[in-house]
Amino acid sequence: MSRFSARRELAIGLGVYGLYLAGSRWSLKRDGRTRARRNAERLVALEERTGLHIEPAVQRLALRFPRALHVATAGYAAGNVTLSAGWLVLAFRRRDPDYHRERRAAVVAYLGALPVFALLPTAPPRTLDGFVDTIASSGIDIEHPLLLRFYNPIAAVPSLHCAFAVVTGSTLADRNRGVRRLLWRGYAPLVALVVVATGNHYTLDVLSGVALGRLARALTE
Repeated sequence: MSRFSARRELAIGLGVYGLYLAGSRWSLKRDGRTRARRNAERLVALEERTGLHIEPAVQRLALRFPRALHVATAGYAAGNVTLSAGWLVLAFRRRDPDYHRERRAAVVAYLGALPVFALLPTAPPRTLDGFVDTIASSGIDIEHPLLLRFYNPIAAVPSLHCAFAVVTGSTLADRNRGVRRLLWRGYAPLVALVVVATGNHYTLDVLSGVALGRLARALTE
């Protein structure tokens, strides 16, 4: 079997995604929405005690720039995951010698989040009072039954967006020099700002997502 087997890579991708969806269904059937709301409130209380509850202030500032926030919302909805997956597809097509290590890092990050999603379902900030749901404001009904078939609505902790941004950003920073290297180093912080400004993740989500991404990279070096 060729080391670069499209069939094998597709099976890995679908298998991991299938586990994600199965965990989502399991959580939702076990009174997940109620538990997720309660966990979100506990998380906010913890952040308030530790001085980390900066999300409302960040979003209020972002709301002063509606056009930029609209772009950020679109980036959250599609850009980050598309870039990470797109880079892996490009690396595979190029038969990049580092492809398998980078794919393993992405898979480790994904799998590392699944137990937390299942055992600690957490609603995103946009579902709480005091936040604006920028996705809904953009005209996208993310709670539509059709869309709910493809994602977990109570999986705020940890932020997979941040985990993937660390994995992809670090990889591409290592491959570039000069200004491009600096830009890729800034990719994960930019994603962190976006997920908070759009009301999709908490500060602790960001920190746990970054830690997960770094751990995935370390385990697959």
